[in-house]
Order: sequence, then C-alpha cells, then structure tokens
Amino acid sequence: MFIPNQILYEKEIENYVLGKELLNKFKDVPKTIIENHNNIPMMREKSNAEFPKMKQSLIIATRKTHKYVENHKVSDYLVPYTSSGCTAMCLYCYLVCNYNKCAYLRLFVNREEMLNKIIKTANQSEKELTFEIGSNSDLILENTITENLPWTIETFAKNNKGYLTFPTKFDMVEPLLHLNHNGRTIIRMSVNPEEIIRKIEFGTSPLDKRIAAINQLADSNYPIGILIAPVILVNHWENLYEDLIAKLSQTLSEKARSQVFFEVILMTYSYIHRVINQEAFPNAIDLYNKDLMTGRGKGKYAYKQEVRNIAEEKMREMLQKHFPKNKIVYFS
Repeated sequence: MFIPNQILYEKEIENYVLGKELLNKFKDVPKTIIENHNNIPMMREKSNAEFPKMKQSLIIATRKTHKYVENHKVSDYLVPYTSSGCTAMCLYCYLVCNYNKCAYLRLFVNREEMLNKIIKTANQSEKELTFEIGSNSDLILENTITENLPWTIETFAKNNKGYLTFPTKFDMVEPLLHLNHNGRTIIRMSVNPEEIIRKIEFGTSPLDKRIAAINQLADSNYPIGILIAPVILVNHWENLYEDLIAKLSQTLSEKARSQVFFEVILMTYSYIHRVINQEAFPNAIDLYNKDLMTGRGKGKYAYKQEVRNIAEEKMREMLQKHFPKNKIVYFS
C-alpha cells in the first residue's frame, strides 16, 4: 500500500465515512488542511525537479464537478469518479497535460453521490450504457488505499443495467476476484514492452504481473480488454512490439485469449512533459523526436500522419498474425 509523506485534505471530508477512515488509516502521517484541492499554493509553487517527491503526497477531498463527457470508443461516457492523478510517474502521462506537475493522487470521499448518479443515468437510458470511471486515475492502484472497487463493482452489479469500465497498469486484482460482478465491469489492462515499462513507466507493475492479472480476471469471468498504449516509436520499436504481442499470445490463458479485445493508442507528448521530465528525470530517455513528431494543438506533439499510418499498418499486421480472431476496437 502507498504510504504518503504528507496528507493535504479539505475539512469537509470529516463528514464522510471514507474520509474518517482514511484520516485514521494514516493517523501518523503529517496533515495539513487545505481550502481547495484544485488550488494548493504550497504545491503549485514547487519546482519541476520536486515532481517525484510531490508524487508522494496524498490529497483527500470531495469531488464537486460530476460532468459526464461523451465518448465513442469503449464507453458512452467518461465519468469523474473517486480519484484523479496517480502515484506512478510515466514519462508520457496524459494527466500531466491537465494538472502539470500537480498530477499527484487525489482521493474523493463522496463516492455514494458519484455512483448513485451513474446508476440513475443507466436506469434512465433506453439502451445499455457503458461508463468509463478510470479516465482520470488508476482505480486498481487507488483500491489499495480506499478499497473502493469491491463496493463499486458489487453495488453496480445489483443494478443489472449498464456497464462500468476502467484501464489499469497494475496487477493488484486479488480483492476483485471473488466479487459478484454479474459481468457488469469491464477491466482493461494497459501493456507495453518490458523495456518501455522499465525505462518509461516508472512505478507501475511489470509486464509478467500484468499478464498474470489478466488471466486471473478472465478466470473470474470479468469481461477483459488489453490496451497496447501508448505505442512509443523508440529505436527498434517494431521488434519490441512484435515480441510483446507474441508474448501475450503465448502466455494468456485460453479463456483470456478467447475473449480479449484490443485498443491501440499511439503516444501524444507535450511541451509540459519535456520541461518536467528534463528537470525531474534528467537521466531518463527523451521521448520527443523532432523527425517523427509534429505539433498537435497547443503545446502538444503527435507522430506525423505518415508515421502514424506506417505504425498502424504494422501494429495491425502483428495483431492479425497472433490474434486473428480478436477485435481491435479502435486505433488512435
């Protein structure tokens, strides 16, 4: 379990059961009351070089905004849920684009309000809706602190309408394996070649453990997917991803292999990432490649269209070779 070096919290969390539990769980950790989790001057004023240390902080608050965003990939809506940010430090983390160096873990204790709205929305819809509840954080990681997922999964399963889904880069799925999920929670494991995990996805689970977790979830009858994400076009990337997909083919259980679907996402990078990474991780790999990348929106970089086309063609060929019967839901 993640043990923070400090806790910053809004006074209001003391009115919630989970808020009280977290304050008691970390009773020996130094604490400071804050006014607003979105604006913490003492954190904003820190230098980029302090980013790894900032990631050891834990912010506990209530979520005030519950706006759903339409999504047409693996869900109908992106839904703000019980956490944002993360303790991991992936060099490309898209949350850094939103939160800059303040992409630390924030926990929101008003979980009943959030899940009740999801259930109400699901029930009011004529069709079965899917809600992405993990777009702002990693809920498997969060669960090691809050134990929110068993409550979420079983409470939602009783509703018997709609689906929840979330991605993860972590393997700590044991608390989920014996739940009454009713097939209503779709769990998607994000994977990358082990070399990329080791050099770029700091603080996440190794590839072998992620694959083992996929097999465990399949054995427990969860609908499962795999994100190959983000695909990073480093030197010898074709060999790395060919080996990754071959390894998945060889080590996924028959049950997992028979049902798993794929999402493939090419990396988007940004000026913010470059600045923070250069100061916080001066010896790390530089993910910016001026020969392969072009500007995409304000301060962002993406692979050039011709580069993307080649990468997509090759990735589709690899997946067709090793997983000819499995669906690629989208490539982006």
